[in-house]
Amino acid sequence: MPDRGQPDEGGTELLELRVLDGPNRFFTRPAVKVEFTDADPGRAAEAAQRAGDAVRELYEALDLRPPRLAHRQSVDGTRALVAFPWRRRAISQSIGAAAARLALGRSTKRREVAALRATALGPLAALPRAEVPIIAITGTNGKSTTTRLIAHLFAAAGKRVGMTNSDGIYVDGRLVEAGDWTGFGGAGRVLAEPGLDVAVLETARGGILLRGIGYERNDVSVVTNVSADHLGLQGIDTLEELAETKGAVVRITKRDGWAVLNADDARVWKMRRETKARWYAVTMDPTSPAIEEAIDRAGRAAVYEDGWLVLRGAGRRGAKLVAAAELPVTFAGMSAYNIANALSAAAAADALGLPRRAIVAGLRTFAQDAAANPGRMNLFERRGTFVLVDFAHNEAGLSGLMEVSRALAGRHRVRLAMGTAGDRSDEILHRLAEIGGTADDLVICEKPHYLRGRELEPMNEIFRAGARAAGYAGTVQALPGELAALRTLLERARKGDVVAVMSHVERRDIFAWLEEERFSPVPVERLQQLVG
Repeated sequence: MPDRGQPDEGGTELLELRVLDGPNRFFTRPAVKVEFTDADPGRAAEAAQRAGDAVRELYEALDLRPPRLAHRQSVDGTRALVAFPWRRRAISQSIGAAAARLALGRSTKRREVAALRATALGPLAALPRAEVPIIAITGTNGKSTTTRLIAHLFAAAGKRVGMTNSDGIYVDGRLVEAGDWTGFGGAGRVLAEPGLDVAVLETARGGILLRGIGYERNDVSVVTNVSADHLGLQGIDTLEELAETKGAVVRITKRDGWAVLNADDARVWKMRRETKARWYAVTMDPTSPAIEEAIDRAGRAAVYEDGWLVLRGAGRRGAKLVAAAELPVTFAGMSAYNIANALSAAAAADALGLPRRAIVAGLRTFAQDAAANPGRMNLFERRGTFVLVDFAHNEAGLSGLMEVSRALAGRHRVRLAMGTAGDRSDEILHRLAEIGGTADDLVICEKPHYLRGRELEPMNEIFRAGARAAGYAGTVQALPGELAALRTLLERARKGDVVAVMSHVERRDIFAWLEEERFSPVPVERLQQLVG
């Protein structure tokens, strides 16, 4: 590389220099990411290539071993990045910044090397050392429910559990820190807790992308699915890129550990090729070839078969655990994706050695209510009218909500309060509304604090267009908030109707109002009665 960096031709800019403190999308070690942008497709990639060359040369000039490089480029070519793993944070971050300046022609190699030689190397990377087994859960849908369910299985068996999820950090069933702790900090807080028997950690895409995973290795990884959500954010534009990100938890699973993978999702099942861990296939299809593929490699499978949750392994007959219709989390068998979540939870517990009788006992006692699993398919009833409150923040989630609502309503009406955050593409918002447009009565519940750069009325018009495309002929009214939308729909509801609410913002307010209005949580026995 010449002493003076190549010129940036006026259009290429450094988009982001990010230090990832744990395993991440690119490597199973901490890494530095240097990302460029240019409206002219191809020039960003050229800058990223120059930066990668500069990283290698700077390491060599400092008598350090050059690192491996990872290159990525956006679909439209306007963004490109180079990433490399680090052992010492300070010097690696400085090398990343120096490489960016050289790639853009804003410095010289001589100047950067001189500055780097004056930079302290800093301490070696050190992630929290886990003293307890770790179960890491990720995916687009179902990860919070699966996380809570796994934690419940172990707690019901008398184990002391530390858990992180999007609602907070829990130790021994007690909330110790509220908020979304699905990233680096939440993992560190739980792993620092003394006296735990197991750590159950929900691991979200945002945390992986912004700082990396907060531990070096896990004993069991669980991936529920990969579907369209938050695309177009933080450099993730495609489902393949999203799968690469979530697959980080699988790549750091121990060799003698287990990767619990949804074999019905091609992108998830493909992750088995990226891990040294044993495979635990999860499938709703008892004829899936993934079952034998896993077992042939000394793995296991969790299968939904003839209405039962079944565990299979080499050299043994399938062990029936429990009928799905008996479990509160499955809505008396109506919720297919919650049956899949229950299979994943059972597989994770089995992988870590929990006795099957304890797994069954935990599955039977996990209540699908606002206390045990808030905002996830919470069903209430008053005099034969039902309210179903669910997060349902993407297409897969809303499809599941509509599936259960239709099964519950039967010949009665499904009334939906639809809304989501603004950080979705127009196409995703339109497809959400197409799913929502299959309701008998549809209103928009506005979320003004979650517009995230959008304007309210244009977003509402996208929803209305999507509903029309699905054949919805009525007027789609927009209401100021989730509770207002719920109350409006209930005024129109009749006995047997199901009012479903996509709730992200006013969940606590809705629960409090339903209690005041004498709506009661629906137990599994009542559900079984309703579905015959």
